[in-house]
Amino acid sequence: MKSKINLITVLVILTYIMPVNAQRINSASGIVPNPRSVNVNDLNRIKGKIKTGADQTEQYLPYLQGKRIGMVVNPTSVIGTSASVDILKARGVNIVKIFGPEHGFRGDASAGIKVDDSFDAKTGLPVISLYGKHNKPSKEDLANVDLMIFDIQDVGVRFYTYINTLQYVMEACAENNKELLILDRPNPNGFYVDGPILDPKLKSGIGVNPIPIVHGLTIAEYAQMLNGEGWLAKGVKCRLKIIKVANYTHGMNYELPVKPSPNLNTQQAIMLYPSLCLFEGTIISQGRGTYFPFTVLGNPDLKGKYTFYFTPKSIKGMSETPLHQDKASYGLDLRKYNTDKFKKTGKINLSWLIELYNAYPDKAKFFDFTQSNQMGNFDKLAGTSDLKNQIIKGKSEQEIRDSWEPALSQYKIMRKKYLLYQ
Repeated sequence: MKSKINLITVLVILTYIMPVNAQRINSASGIVPNPRSVNVNDLNRIKGKIKTGADQTEQYLPYLQGKRIGMVVNPTSVIGTSASVDILKARGVNIVKIFGPEHGFRGDASAGIKVDDSFDAKTGLPVISLYGKHNKPSKEDLANVDLMIFDIQDVGVRFYTYINTLQYVMEACAENNKELLILDRPNPNGFYVDGPILDPKLKSGIGVNPIPIVHGLTIAEYAQMLNGEGWLAKGVKCRLKIIKVANYTHGMNYELPVKPSPNLNTQQAIMLYPSLCLFEGTIISQGRGTYFPFTVLGNPDLKGKYTFYFTPKSIKGMSETPLHQDKASYGLDLRKYNTDKFKKTGKINLSWLIELYNAYPDKAKFFDFTQSNQMGNFDKLAGTSDLKNQIIKGKSEQEIRDSWEPALSQYKIMRKKYLLYQ
């Protein structure tokens, strides 16, 4: 009887102390969840379930010994909570060069702003910009490099430029007989695949290969697809070594510990991005010039049709010259939109695009890139010329989706060959 009472006592005590312990554990990583509502991501960290490729240093540190290392990194490239460059350098890894993508190595450049080569103030290492004079490492850039490392957090969307950087780095490595080590990371939008397949005629800096808007791959899976489908320049193959994410599946919720770019500064923005970035080819602002970009939509000409409004301002490092700067922009507030719907439906949201096109008074200007002053024209973002014309003609969302077939289903079948995770 006494042993039973002791067991019950222990269980009661554990019930009360576990949330406190969970909070302490997460405090060490700068995340202090409400103990009554610890999310899936926090539980995974507490239990040690999800471990990024970078975090598994025991799997690749021995492989780096005696090699001159080049690293393609940005602020998302962390081991634990510290920059991977700093950690690896402190552990004696011979890092000789850093390569920075859009937004720069330290992530302080706005979207679309060209970045110059420089020297990192903290480490003294040379930083080669892959979003400036050239987007592909040159033979000279790689001359003193034995092994390249790619460690950047992606968000799983075709027009997010980090997958283009990956492709150019793979091509450079293949052409110069260098191996590429990929430290893989989860895809926060990896639980679905949707959107029109890119028309090769619309190939650009915001879309290179025939994939849908939401591609459903991690960086390492996409690298395998680039090799396997022969999409690298001249059909070259890059030698890859991959450190997989531990205990990850595509169906898992994954909250990024570091914002992937200045204007994707919340999990809500990351989840809405696949649907809202299409507006960058329109006259509608997605909230650039606020501290809640990609969670709102608006335009000054929609005053009277919507009550919600925001006023874009110049914000250094985020949006210096945002669309509709200093003008109240009326439209939709999506900050409380339940993004679980994307997981349930497996679809991007087209209804907002259709709604705001129908509400806008001067429809001839809605898709006018020269008027919009945005990051890219609509057809290149969509990957097809059909979507714009379908909306103009009043096609239903279902009619639009039907036009994405059979190409979208064929992509889904092809994608399965390259999956590293369920």
